[in-house]
Formats: sequence, C-alpha cells, structure tokens
Amino acid sequence: MTTLKEAGVDIAKGDSASRSAFLYAQKTFLARQGLIGEPLAEEGGFTGLLDFGDFYLAMNADGVGTKIELARQIQYFEGLGYDLLAMVADDAVCVGAETVSLTNTFDTDKVRQGEIEKMMQSLSKACIEQSVVIAGGEIAEMNTLCNGTMWNSTANGIVKKDKIIDSKNVQEGDTVITLYEEGLRSNGFSLVRKIIADHDLGQECIKKSLLPSQVYSDAVLHLHGRNDEPKKVNIKAIAHITGGGIAGNLCRALKKNRLGARLEDIYEPSDWVKELQKIGGVEDKEAYNTWNMGNGMMIIIDYKDADKALELLKEKDIKAKKAGVITKNPQILIRNHGVNKSEKNLIFE
Repeated sequence: MTTLKEAGVDIAKGDSASRSAFLYAQKTFLARQGLIGEPLAEEGGFTGLLDFGDFYLAMNADGVGTKIELARQIQYFEGLGYDLLAMVADDAVCVGAETVSLTNTFDTDKVRQGEIEKMMQSLSKACIEQSVVIAGGEIAEMNTLCNGTMWNSTANGIVKKDKIIDSKNVQEGDTVITLYEEGLRSNGFSLVRKIIADHDLGQECIKKSLLPSQVYSDAVLHLHGRNDEPKKVNIKAIAHITGGGIAGNLCRALKKNRLGARLEDIYEPSDWVKELQKIGGVEDKEAYNTWNMGNGMMIIIDYKDADKALELLKEKDIKAKKAGVITKNPQILIRNHGVNKSEKNLIFE
C-alpha cells in the first residue's frame, strides 16, 4: 500500500504548520484596524479578504507544486498555466470573488527560456479565457538553492460586500452540486510521482498525469454574477477540492454551522486515476484523502435552485450534477468509487 506520507508529505504536520502560520498572520490584522484594507478575520477559508469600503479585495497565493517536476521529465509544460490559474482563481471564487489580476514568480536553479516561455504561453491563454490580467512577475535564478523550478502565483480579486459567499446560511437539506474534473488538478503529486518512479511508468503515463486543471471561476461567476452583475442563483457555499480531497475541503464550507454531507452520487475518477491508484496499491480512503477523485469543485445551493444552476453551468460547458445533500450529522459520507471497493461508503469525521 502506497500512501502520501510515504511519498514525503505529512498532511497532519502540514495542517498544524498552517494553523501556526495563520496565528502569526492574524497578529498583523490589528495593524490595519480602522484603516482602508482592514482584514476580515475568516479562519479556514479559501482566500483572504481586505475591506475596501463597498467591496472586499480577495488575495491568495498558491503554486503548481511538484507537478512541474513531471512536466520537466518529459519536457511538456503546455498545460501548467491552467493549473496555476486554477489554484488561485478557483480559491478566490469560493467567496464569490472575481479574480482581476495575478502575479507569478519562477524560482529556478537555472533559467531555461524555452520552458518558461511554454509555461507563460499557457498561463496567458488560460487568463484570457477567464478575463484575468497578468499584472507582473519575477524570475529568480537561485543556482544551488533550488533544484529545478518552482512556479507560484498571487491572485487579486474583488467581491461586493452584499455578494460575499460566506457559508453562514448553509442548512440541512441543501443540495451539493459537484463539478467534474478529469485529471488530478495540481494536488497530490508527491504520491503520483512516487507511484510513477516506483513502477517505472513511462512517458505516456506521465503525460496522462499532466492533464491541465479545469478552471471553474468564470462558470461560477456566470451563476453568481461578476462585480456589477446580478446573481442568477443564490450560492450558499463553495468548496474547491484541492489537497486533502473532497472531505478535507468540503468540511471548510460546513464547519460554521457544524453540518455534514451525504454524497451518494459524486463523479467517478477517470480511468487513468483508477489505473494509477491500482498500480500504486493506494487504498480507497487514502485516495479520497489525497486526490479529487473526479470532483474538482462543490457548490452548495438551495435545492429549489439546483436545476437552474446546472443549466447555467452547462451553458459554460462545465460538466456538473447533483452529488448529494447537506445533513445535520457532521460526518461526510462519500459513495466509494475507488478501485478496491472494500467499503460501499467512506465516512470522514
């Protein structure tokens, strides 16, 4: 059995470090008290919010992670820009924010112009599709301090105060809509890389793992409305399914009201993800704790608005369906579509 921890990533330690880091970040909030840009204290959210009068400025940072190492192995960088944009823009839209611009940084042992050009071309294409500006960036050649290349981004977005999605109105009986993701987005790649290395999988397998992330931001804004547009439906909460899997991210949208979810009709992971899980001997619960398993984002909405939301997502060519329902029981139940099928349903506390 292969686990993410064996691949060198300890989720528990990472969560602990994140909580510690947030406490130090929170200490700075008083520095802007009563001033323009005063932060909204929102622990466990997907993005940071600063008060600018009638609207909040949303800011968050992320990167493509170790997926870039697989791209380097076969010199295939063409999709990574979608991964980078998805990691930040799809976090921002979880609070209803429209990403306006981003900056990006390359930290590399040695500048390889051809590689950077392919990545930037990909990012430019993704940003144009999502109406986002690349406002700046930096390339830092770090010699022996860096092994390979790391690519990170910071996004800036806006959301009017009366349009913020804050999950406070989520209630028992609400519908959970899931948005399909064929690939692995840009998370859990330490485990992917270990499986590929341990089993000497070739170039074709690596390329399958590099499928670009679906960027959902524009489609979600089609429902919620961009800055000056009215809402078409009332979204109560959104969970971006990244590191930590479905349960680890959905619970962030449910913890305010101490609710859970019963997800009995989520998407199955693609055949390639199942094949990777089988080759690596990854247990089902480990897979659902690490990867999105076919479900890249979840939207919580009143059951009366669910059909209209699905129609609007279809207009944006996003494959989506009703996945389940919000429950009073704080557990998250997931119908198991992993390869082992040792349990019909997986329970996450």
